[in-house]
Amino acid sequence: MRVRYNFGSRHTRTAKLGIKKQRPKFPALLSKIITTSDIILEVLDARFIRETRNKEVENEIKSLHKILIFILNKADLVSKIKEYPKPFIIFSTKTKQGKSQLIDRLKIEATRLGKERVEVGVIGFPNTGKSSVINLLRGKKSARTSSSSGFTRGIQKLKLTDKIYLFDSPGVIPSSEYSGTKKDALIKHTKIAARDYSKAKNPEMVIHNIIIEYPDKLEDHYKIKEKGDSEVFLEKLGRKLNYLKKGNQVDTDRTARKILRDWQQGEIKI
Repeated sequence: MRVRYNFGSRHTRTAKLGIKKQRPKFPALLSKIITTSDIILEVLDARFIRETRNKEVENEIKSLHKILIFILNKADLVSKIKEYPKPFIIFSTKTKQGKSQLIDRLKIEATRLGKERVEVGVIGFPNTGKSSVINLLRGKKSARTSSSSGFTRGIQKLKLTDKIYLFDSPGVIPSSEYSGTKKDALIKHTKIAARDYSKAKNPEMVIHNIIIEYPDKLEDHYKIKEKGDSEVFLEKLGRKLNYLKKGNQVDTDRTARKILRDWQQGEIKI
């Protein structure tokens, strides 16, 4: 049975179309990458490895007997990586950690395959840094990048070596998680930056979840002493930032989105 997927499309021409109209096009893109590629790189956010794994895609890759390598990207934003899906490479586009190791691994796998041309698909959730990984590998800015989720348009085929070619693609969210009404999915996608902070529904709820899951991280970053109470924390930070509405009331929505922006752009380390 064909697995259905949804891609981030914030900057694509299909952004204004309904989900039902997007579905026929985007699964074909992902399916093409998987079936065409000899090697698949699944780019994960090292802070949220479990949350950014796409088991639906992984199962399809394994059923086709493709080589799958996990890229644990944004390693510079986490003090300790909690889990290591195998085979993996720890990676950071900022510090260039893992660049040489990944290139060497691709060359080894290409030699083992014994083909004249080896094609490598790069996939992952929106905003895990797929295009940035490709740009670092190639040593040039060829894949378009943005801190906003869903920026890449369509499939880009890019040359790494005379023998190895890379496919970049839009970010993909499993269809089982793609719903405008599932609270857990909304929180998760905002937390991992698959949903842009500016489009987050109920950002205060997401902040509450982050404070519970990562105690002291927000308090330490913004230098506000408030243990575990998200409402009080937003109140204090809003006043500190002077995010006020009429009547001297704190604009908690604006304050929460400010935190989410900092969180999604990697300014808050965990």
